[in-house]
Amino acid sequence: MQAFRVNILGCGSALPTLHHYPSSQVVEIRGKQFMIDCGEGAQIQLRRSHVAFTKIQAVFISHLHGDHCFGLMGMISTFGMVGRTAPLHVYASKELGPMLKSQLELFCSGLEYSVEFHEINAYERKTIYEDRSLTVETIPLEHRVPCCGFLFREKPTLPHIRRDMIDFLKIPVSQINNIKNGAGWTTEEGRTYSHEELVTPPEPVRSYAYCSDTRYMPELWKQVEGVDLLYHESTYGDDKIDGAEKYFHSTARQAATVARQAHVGRLLLGHYSARYSDENELLSQAREVFAESYLSCEGYVEEVKKY
Repeated sequence: MQAFRVNILGCGSALPTLHHYPSSQVVEIRGKQFMIDCGEGAQIQLRRSHVAFTKIQAVFISHLHGDHCFGLMGMISTFGMVGRTAPLHVYASKELGPMLKSQLELFCSGLEYSVEFHEINAYERKTIYEDRSLTVETIPLEHRVPCCGFLFREKPTLPHIRRDMIDFLKIPVSQINNIKNGAGWTTEEGRTYSHEELVTPPEPVRSYAYCSDTRYMPELWKQVEGVDLLYHESTYGDDKIDGAEKYFHSTARQAATVARQAHVGRLLLGHYSARYSDENELLSQAREVFAESYLSCEGYVEEVKKY
């Protein structure tokens, strides 16, 4: 099974602390690497995580608050200094487009690679990226500015050929793809073997949902139902539930409620308020609702798998 993992670069909130970097992650899926959000210090964290600057194909920005995008311009500049030639695709709300263009003209006029901007609508559920092996969809959220999460989902693969049956029946190589796509096989003696007898099931499809800044949404679980791994902001604990509502954030307990209702495999908490020096109190509150809750932290790598 090919790698599908989430590398946490930063999981703090807007106010800087010595404990956490602002929001940023790298999702590696089937040999491709994508960044979600790009807070200050993201490029330093890329170095620490040994993620190659040249391998990131795209950056998905959830919303235009500084702790989610202030690191983008510096990272783009650094990519140019290390000889990047492949285009970098940036997905974000339309307001970033003109600003990104002007900053590129001012600071990065000599780039030897292109930065391609893709406008997204944070208020609609839509597939914004697709290739042969995966899709990325937006997840509309409720924050003080237009904001969306992102759902990464593998596409189904073909079943695996049973090598013992291929050898036993002397099936020619030219027929293997036909069998993978549903065909059976008939021997010279006239015996027919069904497709199911010749293959084993494909690897299960895996999925990851990133829910950035949002107040508690009672219906959000419907958008992330059944995902294998959910990252949901948990800025506050029970002691600040009023602040969560006021500033359009969620508590750890509310994040866990979404995870439980959606029947996800595991929940990662993040986007911690600077007021908490020990996030274990957030973890305890989340686990009272959903046992498979875990704290994210810088340098943490989570394999996305079926549970």
